[in-house]
Amino acid sequence: MIEVHDLHKAFKAKTGTVKAVDGVSFTAHDGEITGLLGPNGAGKTTTLRMLYTLMRPDQGHVRVDGMDAFAEAEQVRRRLGVLPDARGVYKRLSARENIEYFGRLHGLDDATMRQRLDALSEALGMQDFMDRQTEGFSQGQRTKTAIARALIHDPRNVILDEPTNGLDVMTTRGLREFLLRLRGEGRCVIFSSHIMQEVAALCDRIVVIAQGRVVAQGTPDELRERSGRPNLEDAFVQLIGSEEGMGA
Repeated sequence: MIEVHDLHKAFKAKTGTVKAVDGVSFTAHDGEITGLLGPNGAGKTTTLRMLYTLMRPDQGHVRVDGMDAFAEAEQVRRRLGVLPDARGVYKRLSARENIEYFGRLHGLDDATMRQRLDALSEALGMQDFMDRQTEGFSQGQRTKTAIARALIHDPRNVILDEPTNGLDVMTTRGLREFLLRLRGEGRCVIFSSHIMQEVAALCDRIVVIAQGRVVAQGTPDELRERSGRPNLEDAFVQLIGSEEGMGA
């Protein structure tokens, strides 16, 4: 479980101080997929970076399975599998070598490594390119390699920043099925997106962020009921509309 309480983060710019995140709070439960939904620039990626300890908040705290993400950062990182917004892989290594490298960083023994590699390769459909050098990989192949690399140590909490960004339809469908499998295994899954169909298809709970603030959260049905709109896309537009107007 990941608990987020009153996160704030500001950056200095030429025009002054920009509040990227302004009091974000929510809880992501085990066995559920929690979606961070918002327009580009809403603060989703900055929020996720604070969740996986890459960035320290100006105020507020994050707890992962009850542990403070900054006071106990090393232990927390062992419990997290992260696909960041940057999808970099080592181009001179094969997909297998990329994944094994991260497995060794987590201290996995050879037998455990082979078992986890086989399971991830099958789940993500990587058999055809597992032993190819990653230079020249498609966007989907790079993303699958980065996801497998993030999950090689079998974390109970998974954070994905726009995992299907730039992928074709078939690869996107495969990744959606994989996320549902993670949920079925009882893991806590958080992912950010601005694609409405993706959020509607996957999420048990949705946190709507606009201009660095949580403007609504709940199940898809709860958000539709709150907004008075029949579908999630219309509900989203309604929920962020007043917030965007206030910031204009």
